[in-house]
Amino acid sequence: MTTTRSATYVMMMAVLLLGGCATSLKIDTTYTAASQDSRVQYLIIHFTTVDLSRSLDTLTRGPVSSHYLVSERQGDTPAKVFQLVDETRRAYHAGVSSWKGATMLNASSIGIEIVNLGGQKGANGLGLKFQDFDPEQIDRVVELVKEIVARHQIKPDRILGHSDIAPTRKNDPGPKFPWKRLADEGLIPWPDARAVAERKAAYELALPSVSWFQEKLLRHGFTLPATGEQDKLTTDVISAFQQKYRPARFDGLPDAETAAILDVLTSDASDHTSPSQAVQADPLHEYQH
Repeated sequence: MTTTRSATYVMMMAVLLLGGCATSLKIDTTYTAASQDSRVQYLIIHFTTVDLSRSLDTLTRGPVSSHYLVSERQGDTPAKVFQLVDETRRAYHAGVSSWKGATMLNASSIGIEIVNLGGQKGANGLGLKFQDFDPEQIDRVVELVKEIVARHQIKPDRILGHSDIAPTRKNDPGPKFPWKRLADEGLIPWPDARAVAERKAAYELALPSVSWFQEKLLRHGFTLPATGEQDKLTTDVISAFQQKYRPARFDGLPDAETAAILDVLTSDASDHTSPSQAVQADPLHEYQH
């Protein structure tokens, strides 16, 4: 009997101690700091390069992941949004990445993967032919982007493609992704067509130097040293920019239209360089690394 009472006593004390440990810390939430925002600062859009089945397998079983996966319509099955990682947790979708000085963006971003085969080599084995996106799928993507932006107050210039943040490694979501649709929905910045036409005419007379393109691309957000050379990094970055804003041609080479779009996107009333001045512009020292 004594042994039974002792065992009961020990069990009761253990329960009391465990209960005390669980409830001993009292947190006062009376006050809330005014200076705060969401940990989510960026939204990154990708394509998967494989079909839905392989996309799900890769993103749920492998070392890479994404918060969302958007399928295309398949017969009678409508396009669907899958949540694979909670928005409060980090997904591994961005890899080595940078934008406007921020790096390693997995920790501060939400990733959306879109089921799309991406760029496939042509019949002659040369070049890439990109697959069109399913319109219904894009409708789901736009709805999802709107909801995420509303939840986290993500700034328009931080809604990006994988090719924006890793232009030497990635080309998704590619030239077929309708960025203009996001602009029309008020989600991202877009250059004014009239201003672009005016500056294009001037740049056709005098194209800015490679250094000018590098400085403007750096101001836009890319990580790019001002070497003054049309090197592979510069070509990759220009191509990424063209895929987004001038997808009809994205060879990565400087031209008047690309210069005009870039100038409009990176200039404002207090920071405007005329086309004639831009050709001789000095590097922006505060942006050099």
